[in-house]
Amino acid sequence: MTRVRYFAAAEERAGVPEETRTEATLGALRSALAAERPGLGAILPRCAVLVDGMRVEDAHPLTAGATVDVLPPFAGG
Repeated sequence: MTRVRYFAAAEERAGVPEETRTEATLGALRSALAAERPGLGAILPRCAVLVDGMRVEDAHPLTAGATVDVLPPFAGG
């Protein structure tokens, strides 16, 4: 299973700080999250989504033990 961690506004929209998921690819995960949680789906396109600390394409497979971080845009610098 894949561990998904949500930060800041993404956590607020997801309603949980983290969860485990079974989707096979990052694209499948994004689609499932948007369908299950419309509030999260509204900001997901603007979020940085990292798999094991790296930006990857939606076709990237999610292997057992992978960690996905969902980080909304942050203000400031």
